[in-house]
Amino acid sequence: MFTTKHLLIMEKEKVCLIINPISGTESKKNIPEMVAAAYDQKKFELVIRITGYPGHATEIARQAVKEHYRYVLTAGGDGTVNEVARTLINSNTTLGIIPFGSGNGLARELDIPMDAEKALQIILSGNSRTIDYGIANDQIFFCTCGFGFDAFISDKFAEEKKRGPLGYLRNILESAVDFKSEEYELIHDEGSLKERAFVLTCANASQYGNEAYIAPGASMDDGKMNVSILKPLNALEIPQTTLQLFTKNIDKNSKMTTLVTQKLTINRERKGLMHVDGEPVETGREINVEIIQKGLKVLVPSVEKKKKETENIFSSLTRWFNE
Repeated sequence: MFTTKHLLIMEKEKVCLIINPISGTESKKNIPEMVAAAYDQKKFELVIRITGYPGHATEIARQAVKEHYRYVLTAGGDGTVNEVARTLINSNTTLGIIPFGSGNGLARELDIPMDAEKALQIILSGNSRTIDYGIANDQIFFCTCGFGFDAFISDKFAEEKKRGPLGYLRNILESAVDFKSEEYELIHDEGSLKERAFVLTCANASQYGNEAYIAPGASMDDGKMNVSILKPLNALEIPQTTLQLFTKNIDKNSKMTTLVTQKLTINRERKGLMHVDGEPVETGREINVEIIQKGLKVLVPSVEKKKKETENIFSSLTRWFNE
């Protein structure tokens, strides 16, 4: 005779896979079959949804939260991942990422593999981490929001048909010389300062995406943002600074100032662009930014797995040098 206890044991965990077929950089036609084959149908109830219009991913994710889904997985570009993540904040539903974006900032920051099959293995491991998120004038971000050249490049990059690290790098080198820096007043947890800045970035993560590290010391679970303030550059300094950005050394640049804070008010000379996780947004002269601690659950590699991978790389290098 079955009891309530037996029914609870038999209850399947709900998983929703959201696929945006037109976003991102690669075809996703094999993803439904791959994910369906990976999940044990006796233990999981898997629903696969294909987005059909702007905002559809938000609707699907919102319904999944309402129906108490354990996991919502995304297969799409950076915009789709961020759209779903924004919907899952402060809920009991955990995000899983199969990255198909051009930058993959959130996936890269969390050490999620860029290969779809390997990313799915991370999801199946069930290891989760609860990360912070940021709010800038009611706009939610997970990695960075930024102003100045930062926002200008995001706006230009958004218009590109072909994206990726090379396109990002080309845009920086082509546009940096002619860009006019702006003066900002920054009011933070411990005081205030005024700076003329070429780039001003509020970083919850260490990178924008594309392995471009604007705040190498930032952490996604410390309840703080690292504010990177890059002073105006001359033409000779731009190539070196760009190299430092992609080699995780920009904090060593003499023109870089960093402050750490939970809340920040930015006053600038005029209204204009900011970006939130690479998406350009028009906003006013005053911007209020804050970090909300531990608001999003995400499936990530385990510490043991990352340690093992690091040891394997070290062993390979050691063998190479000894040959």
